[in-house]
Amino acid sequence: MRGSIIQYRRVNDLDIPMLLYRTNDTVPGMVTSPLLRQLARTRRFTLGAPARFTVAPDGAYVLFLRSRAGDDPVGCLWRLDLTTGAERLLADPAGLLGDTADEVPEEERIRRERARQQAAGITDYASDTAAQVAAFALSGQLWVVDTGSGAVRQLPARQPVVDPRPSPNGRYIAYVSGGALRLIGADGSGDRAVAAPGPEEGPDVFFGLPEHVASESMGRHRAYWWAPDGERLLTTRVDNRGVGLWYIADPADPAKPPRTMRYPQVGAANAEVTLWIADLAGNRTQVHWDRASFEYLPAAGWDGHGPFAAVLSRDQRTLQVLAVDPADGTTSLLAERHDERWVELLVPGVPARTDTGLLVDYLDRDDTRHLSIDGAPVTPDGLQLHEVLAVDGETVLFTAAVEPTERHVWRYRPGQGISRLTEQPGVHSGAFGGGTFVHTTRTLDLPGSHTTVHRLTGDGRPEPDGPAPVEISSHAQRPLLQLRVESAAVGPRELRTRLFLPSWHRAGDAPLPVLVDPYGGPAMQKVLAEQAPHAFVSQWFAEQGFAVLVTDGAGTPGRGPRWEKEIFGDLIGPTLDDQVAALHATAQRHPELDLGRVGIRGWSFGGILAAAAVLRRPDVFHAAVSGAPLTDQRLYDACWKERFLGLPDQYPEHYEMSSLLADAPKLSRPLLLMHGLADDNVFVASTLQLSSALLAAGKPHEVLPLSGMTHAAPTNDTFARLLGHQLEFLQRHLAGRPATVPC
Repeated sequence: MRGSIIQYRRVNDLDIPMLLYRTNDTVPGMVTSPLLRQLARTRRFTLGAPARFTVAPDGAYVLFLRSRAGDDPVGCLWRLDLTTGAERLLADPAGLLGDTADEVPEEERIRRERARQQAAGITDYASDTAAQVAAFALSGQLWVVDTGSGAVRQLPARQPVVDPRPSPNGRYIAYVSGGALRLIGADGSGDRAVAAPGPEEGPDVFFGLPEHVASESMGRHRAYWWAPDGERLLTTRVDNRGVGLWYIADPADPAKPPRTMRYPQVGAANAEVTLWIADLAGNRTQVHWDRASFEYLPAAGWDGHGPFAAVLSRDQRTLQVLAVDPADGTTSLLAERHDERWVELLVPGVPARTDTGLLVDYLDRDDTRHLSIDGAPVTPDGLQLHEVLAVDGETVLFTAAVEPTERHVWRYRPGQGISRLTEQPGVHSGAFGGGTFVHTTRTLDLPGSHTTVHRLTGDGRPEPDGPAPVEISSHAQRPLLQLRVESAAVGPRELRTRLFLPSWHRAGDAPLPVLVDPYGGPAMQKVLAEQAPHAFVSQWFAEQGFAVLVTDGAGTPGRGPRWEKEIFGDLIGPTLDDQVAALHATAQRHPELDLGRVGIRGWSFGGILAAAAVLRRPDVFHAAVSGAPLTDQRLYDACWKERFLGLPDQYPEHYEMSSLLADAPKLSRPLLLMHGLADDNVFVASTLQLSSALLAAGKPHEVLPLSGMTHAAPTNDTFARLLGHQLEFLQRHLAGRPATVPC
């Protein structure tokens, strides 16, 4: 069949011609889709949206990042003045670099990959305490801006510059270059190293940057912290020399040497991470704790009570929060947490301390993750803590919810307890300082985010006589497709689901094949009360003739510690069981779902589930698309996998149970494997080993290698072609080709 459908859709007061579906004789089912190209071009609708807010101490203005348009990848630094409501551009990379391309140093590329940042230009910045001096790196150069006058200057720092941060008093800028933590005056004078590896130690020893597992598996993207007086710094020293070398080659360019990296594999040596206190002259004092028992450093910082650190045992069952004496580096115990499965690390914003020194942390009890102050819970049962946004004096701003699909902003004040600041169902977040609240909300009603700035009274409500809330404009594009989605809680476990149906499907039409589209693992929810970018991918598949089901099951966040830890020792069994249960429960509610034609697709942990589905439950799933799956759990970093499966020498059966290689002889359904050859998160060896096992077992399957692609989704037309290839595979094995329909 050859042909296409053109539909005109009204977007921003213009009638835009949209190519909805095209096929040809040579590549059946390949799709040219405006929506998919839009998703890639807009970095999944993140470009043009304001982010990274800093509130001035007096609450009078807010700094933030935003690109100029929804398809402009270059981030700029802006200032919003609450008195006038006016936005002012402070730093634009195009004006600073001119025609020179923004060249990203390798250390910065790695930082962005770990932080899942896909934009360009100014992707991060830091300010002094007064928010009067901001610093950022651009093309490996160090830039500072006076946020009052708007004057921007490049400082003569050693290049390449990574992670620059002004001192609290604004007199100095610290940064990392060449493995050393360095310092330069805000006036450009006195550039020097304050902590540097010795000449004999080589590139595998460095200060001021996080080791692999810190940023990839523990949520710690920083590795140095200023003292409040600006006279000293707390910094990590990472020694990777004992960590195994792994290699990433580019088969498309055999003349290119492979890239090497130190990778702390499951069961093998981790980096040796120590903490040091450095003064401005370069004198250093080591921080002492029992590293033989606690080798991980999930968090650290320096507040008005001194330095502090959180340290974690290798089995991840015991965590200690330590106070550090800056005079001699000795430590004392502030709190200790123990869990028979694992101590959860992915609670952003903790530990922290109030002005009076009370420890702000979390406390897991049965089914609830509580906010705790000085070891005592201050939130009720059933209200699940997600993140501490800010600690201002004795006030704590945090997000929490009873309903797993929502996030609300709450405030705790001593003597007053907690109060909820947001009401509309959705996903809320923000920043706080000086009585000013930057409120960002996402809902099911509208795509994208909406950000407003409010002055608050003592009870957390907008000031009745204060200035009206000010909106921070978003330039993010609106999607070229509307969602037709139903949210539900199904089955005895009340599994949260979202079912996407084609916009053109009506009652009485022919039953639809089903496409299960999960992530399904720890650290990520897909079923939230918002129009997330991945929802539009699900809807796009629905428009091609599928009923698309997304389910958050065992191990996903938002349901409390007991729910999250159901997967200990078996990453696949409980998660796959919940996908099957949700499918059957949804089909009972929707007879238009054809359970004789069920496919599944996923990436990363979703890729594991997709491959496991056709290997272990071919009675339910009839075809699978598996992207970047980890087929042998030993091929990942120690911190992440040992958290859920335990130490491999103690629990080898956990790793066998969660491996897919032994299941290869069971394959009886069509399976498409896809993997980026440059992936340094889930290495392509994982897919190749499963493919080899399938070949040895005589099981036909398909493999799509993606040259030059990392673990992140591509940001060019490859994204559309990749989804088009998946669509063709699924149509071929599940549906034949349905009638030509809008997409």
